[in-house]
Amino acid sequence: MAYRLKAKEPVPDGIRRIVREEIEFAINQLTSGKGSRRGGAIHEARKSIKKIRGAVRLVQPELGPIYRKENERLGDTGRHLSEIRDAEAIIEVFDGVAKKYDDQLKPEAGRAIRRGLLNNKKQTEKRVKVDAVVHQAVSSLRAISRDVDSWPLKTDGFDAIAGGFKRRYRSGRYAMEDARNDPSPETFHEWRKRVKDHWYHVRLLESLWTGIFQARESALKELETWLGDDHNLVVLREKLNADPDRYGGERNVQLFAGLMDEYSKELREKSLSSGERIYEQKPKLLVREMSKLWNAWKDQPASMTDLQKEQRVQKKGPAQVKAKRAVA
Repeated sequence: MAYRLKAKEPVPDGIRRIVREEIEFAINQLTSGKGSRRGGAIHEARKSIKKIRGAVRLVQPELGPIYRKENERLGDTGRHLSEIRDAEAIIEVFDGVAKKYDDQLKPEAGRAIRRGLLNNKKQTEKRVKVDAVVHQAVSSLRAISRDVDSWPLKTDGFDAIAGGFKRRYRSGRYAMEDARNDPSPETFHEWRKRVKDHWYHVRLLESLWTGIFQARESALKELETWLGDDHNLVVLREKLNADPDRYGGERNVQLFAGLMDEYSKELREKSLSSGERIYEQKPKLLVREMSKLWNAWKDQPASMTDLQKEQRVQKKGPAQVKAKRAVA
């Protein structure tokens, strides 16, 4: 399963193939993940849903009114699964901060917070009817898969994706400026969503890559991770502030909040610095450059495509190739 368009494949066929592959993977995760594996399986399914939304946004102009319907349906499915996963993910966030500042966090304070988060996870699992949520998600994904053939995707070539690519890249530039001018949790979270859009689009066009675009994909992944970590800190802070007594008391929570603030400042500074480089080029110029790469890619012989695949595998190395399914 490759999350990328293929040279000899019409764009409508490629988008439909990718969407179906990700739906099949997500359904398999949701139906086979049981017991201790369920949290990880839901996480993998959610990543596939986000990748599908990325592909859909690349051809948004082609989809027309259908786009809103499918985007909302995918968004609702992901959100219904998120509460189950988030209770576990927030513990991972805490562990990351505790490890980074282990010399500043008293062991008993850390234990009190983590104990409260574990209790919250158990209560969430009891409250949420996991089987029902998973069943609903599977049904929704199967319905989307059945509708894919009816999507109004007709245009082929770079024109089929140019509008969606340009629109999301431009939105990312605007969102970055909003985050710089108004550094609130909301503006940084919105920027993160637009970064993910652009990252997915670059991945879908991975076969076009020159060395420059390979570096672009890596930089986007790093930027998305930093912004994701910052958002997770916001969620964790809200959780602790809502009921301090559950996590060792007000003083305990405030001391940990200071460490989170320090980490958040570091993440945002790195993100803005990286974002300036990634979003430096104007949308019109970037799309023009992408169009030239697209035409060169489409015109190359099949033997060159095979050679690029070999070089990609050699560059990633065995460990990265084995682990690529974990990245979303």
